[in-house]
Amino acid sequence: MRIVLFCEQKYAINILQPIEAEANREGGHSILWFVQEKNIPEFPLKDEVKWTNSIQEIYDFSPEAIFVPCNIVPYYLPGVKIQIFHGYATEKKDHWVIRRYFDTYFTQGPLFTKGFTALAKKYKDFEVVETGWPRQDWIYENLHTFDAEKKALLEKHGKNKLVLYAPTFSPSLTSLPFIKEGLVKLAKEKDVLLILKFHPLTKAEWMQEYKELAAQHDNMLWVEDHNITKYQIMSDVMISDTSSTVYEFLLLDKPVITYKTIAKDIYWLDIQNPEELPEALEKVLHDEEYIAKRKWIIENYDPYLDGKVGHRMLEAARDYIARHGVPAKRKLNLWRKYTSIKKFGKIKRA
Repeated sequence: MRIVLFCEQKYAINILQPIEAEANREGGHSILWFVQEKNIPEFPLKDEVKWTNSIQEIYDFSPEAIFVPCNIVPYYLPGVKIQIFHGYATEKKDHWVIRRYFDTYFTQGPLFTKGFTALAKKYKDFEVVETGWPRQDWIYENLHTFDAEKKALLEKHGKNKLVLYAPTFSPSLTSLPFIKEGLVKLAKEKDVLLILKFHPLTKAEWMQEYKELAAQHDNMLWVEDHNITKYQIMSDVMISDTSSTVYEFLLLDKPVITYKTIAKDIYWLDIQNPEELPEALEKVLHDEEYIAKRKWIIENYDPYLDGKVGHRMLEAARDYIARHGVPAKRKLNLWRKYTSIKKFGKIKRA
């Protein structure tokens, strides 16, 4: 199968890698990454994989399947267009928006399957298959890969727990302008090493402000590694706001604290005052209520920590092609076509 891994944002790299890993294990596939140069000027895998930043090259490659973690894919590309999602944040308005670019949606778990199946019945032009989320395969393989690194970090800084602060970048939802003093209080009062890991689209001035903050405290560590999943695996607790990383962390069966989340259904500890962070840390570590809520999230959001998500995705793509053939392009209205062309440009057809 000719496969395109459609990487528009840096965070998508770790979502797509497990699919390539499984395809390589199977053998017999030809894989090409599309990397959006504007958003990823320096592709970390440039020397490891076959890739291009040219949509024309993707078209000429004539893919049979295109795996897409973002919201839009050029309608004029051949291949079954597969939405694999970039997170679990159901409360964000755009999560359930059907933009008509995809032939099939590969959902993470029962909650998403139910929602998108209902939408599929309404729109009648896409299918839904429950596969799990591909990043879970990488997590499965690396659950203990960073144990030694975590131990060394805690010993170096003389601390007992590793706490990850991973806020959303969205200016209307982020905790960044409000939580700084609370983080300082937490760092001073508790036996923790606080890792600051920000989304690559975070405002530059906030990035700089918190870099400087980390430099002023021995038990704060600023990291720029694009692989947030590594730090989720390493950390004991996560602090965030309205970010899909909250659900990713809960799926590891680990406690989360948020600041003023907009989520309607809260399965973790949400605080309204940053000064409450030290007390919240103690509560969320031991409260049985939050442990039970995490179990519900795992069962309904994504129960597939089995290392086989990539396999299920490739099987589902093959099944779609066996039943429908390889789509030459996606039928869209004029507005959707215009949006696609504006974002990705035109191609010369063979």
